[in-house]
Amino acid sequence: MATGTEPHTDTGVRGATRAAIATRHLRTDRWWLAPAATAAGLLAFIVYSTWRAFANSDYYAAPYVSPFYSPCLAENCVPMKGGPNWEIFGSWWGLSPALLILIFPLGFRLTCYYYRKAYYRGFWASPPACAVAEPHAKYTGETRFPLILQNMHRYFFYAALPVAVILTYDTVLAFRDETYAWGHMGLGTLVFLVNIVLIWAYTLSCHSCRHIIGGRLRHFSKHPVRYRLWGFVGRLNERHMLLAWASLISVALADFYVYLLASGAFADPRFF
Repeated sequence: MATGTEPHTDTGVRGATRAAIATRHLRTDRWWLAPAATAAGLLAFIVYSTWRAFANSDYYAAPYVSPFYSPCLAENCVPMKGGPNWEIFGSWWGLSPALLILIFPLGFRLTCYYYRKAYYRGFWASPPACAVAEPHAKYTGETRFPLILQNMHRYFFYAALPVAVILTYDTVLAFRDETYAWGHMGLGTLVFLVNIVLIWAYTLSCHSCRHIIGGRLRHFSKHPVRYRLWGFVGRLNERHMLLAWASLISVALADFYVYLLASGAFADPRFF
């Protein structure tokens, strides 16, 4: 062995084929801070989004609709003038309408390459950090159920695209006032604008998007438009982690802002 010592007889990452190092790692920095912070941030979003998804209330304050409830596809949705409420599911659906639509953006983020790395490290310690051995006896990757379902990421990307389009429509509707008159802008409009920009930036920075645009091209010179698009998405992809967190925070803030308005905590400040 490279270390000059006898190999361990354990399995997994400390098996006989690995270097026999007595200590679990040689890092001297606070390597555990990053996975701990990641786990805390994701857990906070999970708790908040679960509460809001099942609340089934305070998700519409004209002209703003929470991104957690858009599009609203059940008959029990709050009426939204000109809004994305389509009664596809009838009166038999008695649960929160958010549960009908959140599966698509949730599936997109759950199968996202960055988020997979984040929650594998943060919650499962697989591995906990670079150059730190994981505590699991076996490693099978994503070859077995349920992790093999991570391969559905591209299909969730296709499903996330129309959701982003609808949220863009919601942002356009945010240029109305509470009486649905056009040509107005409030603080909520700005919140929605920031959110939709981050949503699109995160969606387009996806690895699947980059591969779809230019991954199978053999000659970039024959496809100059796709090459330019591939380069643009590639630059976004370099900031995929940052965009993943920024869009996660922005969508929660947009929902919380609508909640505050709908619950009567304060009135939406108007710029014009």
